[in-house]
Amino acid sequence: MANGATITITSLSEENSFHEKFIRDENERPKVAYNKFSDEIPVISLARIEESGEERAEICRKIVAACEGWGIFQVVDHGVDSDVIDDMTRLAREFFAFPAEEKLRFDMSGGKKGGFIVSSHLQGEVVQDWREIVTYFSYPIQARDYSRWPDKPETWRAVTEAYSEQLMKLGCKLLEVLSEAMGLEKDALSKACVDMDQKVVVNFYPKCPQPDLTLGLKRHTDPGTITLLLQDQVGGLQATRDGGETWITVQPVDGAFVVNLGDHGHYLSNGRFKNADHQAVVNSNSGRLSIATFQNPAPQAAVYPLKIREGEDPIMEEPITFSEMYKKKMAKDLELANLKKMANKDNIQLQDILA
Repeated sequence: MANGATITITSLSEENSFHEKFIRDENERPKVAYNKFSDEIPVISLARIEESGEERAEICRKIVAACEGWGIFQVVDHGVDSDVIDDMTRLAREFFAFPAEEKLRFDMSGGKKGGFIVSSHLQGEVVQDWREIVTYFSYPIQARDYSRWPDKPETWRAVTEAYSEQLMKLGCKLLEVLSEAMGLEKDALSKACVDMDQKVVVNFYPKCPQPDLTLGLKRHTDPGTITLLLQDQVGGLQATRDGGETWITVQPVDGAFVVNLGDHGHYLSNGRFKNADHQAVVNSNSGRLSIATFQNPAPQAAVYPLKIREGEDPIMEEPITFSEMYKKKMAKDLELANLKKMANKDNIQLQDILA
């Protein structure tokens, strides 16, 4: 799509404009308000995670319980420098405040790896998400393409490098805990990732004139191992553990990271740990910012349970690579998008096609 034809969500928000392409089917629309917060997702302090003995064991027990219940928890006292967090958040807000033509210099359309995206990034998607994102690939370091990183604000590269490095350390620390919980050596999950990839996605959800009809980000699970999400205090991250029948809005905690377990982590645990089923809703009062850091295995890494407990069967028939797993997931999403397009065209319900 040419830059001149691209309309940013920020522009629509400023014009108080809303298009039909953002309207979700009734069964996909928000069921719970963006600011009706739940305390069901635990907030866990990592202050004593480096110690041995009962302190570390207690932290591990809390994380395991969260992974078995929701696949989501929040961490505080995590060791990520608060100044780096503040700088990253400030620069992200400055970027999204730029005029559309400035952001669109980094337009990611056409298969470019990294940059600025308006709405959904899944080709063939019928209904679009009410969000803008800027994304970059930060690990492995030798694979970084700085031409796809914004050059404004001026300190973007230095700050995002520092942020990515600290988030990589936090991600590895959490993988050690999950490895121990599975009865494995503490580096087992990191080794299973081979050479860990890291992708950072900075989301901006402008205020929306019709938030009850749309989503900022549709319901999904993340494909990777774990995701570390920094969110502001507005609220909008929602989770479900009953297939979308009921939802909760995750309580924002200042300075905390929300940890989502992904599909890869789910498979490595043989289904013991849930892959977090979540979405983002929007509101008509204020914009919302979140920064998601995806800790993913290398494309060639094998996806298969690392340990199968007595009495269990493997949840996968045979090992596949993460690249193959990811392609299958995207193909399934695209197939559902095409089915939805057919249903909308013929004015029938999607569930009638799938029946």
